[in-house]
Amino acid sequence: MEDEAERFPVLRITKEGRSNPELEVAKEFLFTIFLNDRELATLICSPKNLQYLAVGFLASEGLLGGKDKIKKMEVDDWMGVARMEIKGVSMIDDGFFAKRLLASGCGGAATFYSNADATTPEIKSAMKISPGEVFALVSEFQHRSQLYLSTHGVHSAALADGKEIIVFCEDIGRHNAIDKIFGKCLLEDITTNDRLIITSGRITSEILHKVAKRGIPTIISISAPTSLGLLTADKLGITLIGSVRAKSMNIYTNNWRVK
Repeated sequence: MEDEAERFPVLRITKEGRSNPELEVAKEFLFTIFLNDRELATLICSPKNLQYLAVGFLASEGLLGGKDKIKKMEVDDWMGVARMEIKGVSMIDDGFFAKRLLASGCGGAATFYSNADATTPEIKSAMKISPGEVFALVSEFQHRSQLYLSTHGVHSAALADGKEIIVFCEDIGRHNAIDKIFGKCLLEDITTNDRLIITSGRITSEILHKVAKRGIPTIISISAPTSLGLLTADKLGITLIGSVRAKSMNIYTNNWRVK
């Protein structure tokens, strides 16, 4: 956690008076990805698990189907640079390589995903989960991140099988946290079939397309979805569970998967 947070002095004002504590603040880091010797994008992220982020980002963009397509990968954690050589992407249109600075929340990235999202398949999985399992997983999820507990400045994401959390990642960006999950899964041969995603962030259409590309039937969030997120989840056959609290949840789409 030392590499992901820094301590800063602040002036704190409360009803009782003033104090000058030192607080931990989440680090913000610039990470540039080069694809086949051409600059693809610069991500604003947390400086951890950058190899997972690079691979997961390329997979989400539809540029990487599996680790067998990776010819070469060099990640410089200090400089914040990844140099990737991928098979089968030499014919990408030059416009795709226009320099991009993607904010940690990726709020302006909708058009970046449009081409890859056009063929996102509908999810047919019959995997089901009970309300009790949802509550148990979210409770474990919320206590996993020491970085969040100390800074309140990062998002978390997890891959679970309905009973337990299998992979857990965090980042200042909600998109990045999920890309790190999928990058780790691709590099370490962790299956995503009949698994679910838990996220701390709001569920938007881009998040749904990321999840659908990995064949995941259910996404759970402690936050809320957007209107386009709901329409996308319904269209893609994904069960969307949001606003999960200790004793309540909202099942927005495909509620037949909740037992």
